Amino acid sequence: MFALSCFVLVGLVCQSLGQYEYDDYYSPAGLEVISSPGCAPECDCPINFPSAMYCNERNLKFIPIVPIGIKYLYLQNNNIEEVKAGVFDNATDLRWLVLDNNIITSDKIQAGTIDKLSKLEKLYFSHNKLTKPPGPLSKSLDELKLTDNQLSSFPSNALSGMENLTTVHLSKNKLTTESITGAFKGLKSLVLLDVSENKLKKLPSGVPASLLMLYADNNDIDSIPNGYLAKLPNLQYLRVSHNKLVDSGIPAGVFNVSSLLELDLSFNKLKTIPEINESLEHLYLQVNEIDKFELSNICKFSSPVNYSRLKTLRLDGNNVTHSSMPDDTSNCLRQASEIIFE
Repeated sequence: MFALSCFVLVGLVCQSLGQYEYDDYYSPAGLEVISSPGCAPECDCPINFPSAMYCNERNLKFIPIVPIGIKYLYLQNNNIEEVKAGVFDNATDLRWLVLDNNIITSDKIQAGTIDKLSKLEKLYFSHNKLTKPPGPLSKSLDELKLTDNQLSSFPSNALSGMENLTTVHLSKNKLTTESITGAFKGLKSLVLLDVSENKLKKLPSGVPASLLMLYADNNDIDSIPNGYLAKLPNLQYLRVSHNKLVDSGIPAGVFNVSSLLELDLSFNKLKTIPEINESLEHLYLQVNEIDKFELSNICKFSSPVNYSRLKTLRLDGNNVTHSSMPDDTSNCLRQASEIIFE
């Protein structure tokens, strides 16, 4: 159980510290190599962690039959091409299924395999060749990772009824705005949605009010719908860098919401600093076309109790310099520890 606790802790640290780039760690560090009885011969089931079966990095082309009692199954970094019928018939208690870095296609996932895992909590299926999400999925699932596949469709009912789902990673696929319409409705517990590096022209619609983090970097987004953030009262992190945002696509006050702590609009085509709320702590505007430092969009007015909570402001790669800052900037940005112009 110690190894499982370490795994969870490492995952949380990676996700909080490296929110742009993160790695997943599935190594059974510190575990015995002697397997418990009944373990698949191609894998290891450490005697002091018998509910886990490690089949990672074995050059496997198939999934071994999973014995009774296995809750954590690691199959990443193999050459697995399909999920055959029967492999999970005994795995009625499976909680985690890790299939990252294989070559599985959607049409090679047999019916009655993944969809019968009624207790599954985490499904890691990144770096494969899926064109659509596997399913139907367990209603108990709380984390779904489908990063770096070939997803071009995402049926609106694919996540239906999954009220425990907190995290969905869909980055590095071929998803369009239309293909994910309605896909996230009803996900009452969703806190993180990553749709970066796709083909979106708009931010996803119908996302639940529970959302804390929305990552939509590296798409083709040119505007933000009026009132979009007002429908997400808990949103703290919004990343829309490397898109095609222009001033006319930013409605007045759309980012002026008190919940937001970090806003990344870098690498777009903005000419002005958008209006933000004084509660915002990190604003990234580097590599745009901004040519004027408009303090009024950061602070309506400054006083002993009215000032911006900005700690980080990046304006490098624009057409403004330190000399562009108005005289009252120091009062407005009194908490800023990093203001970068070049």
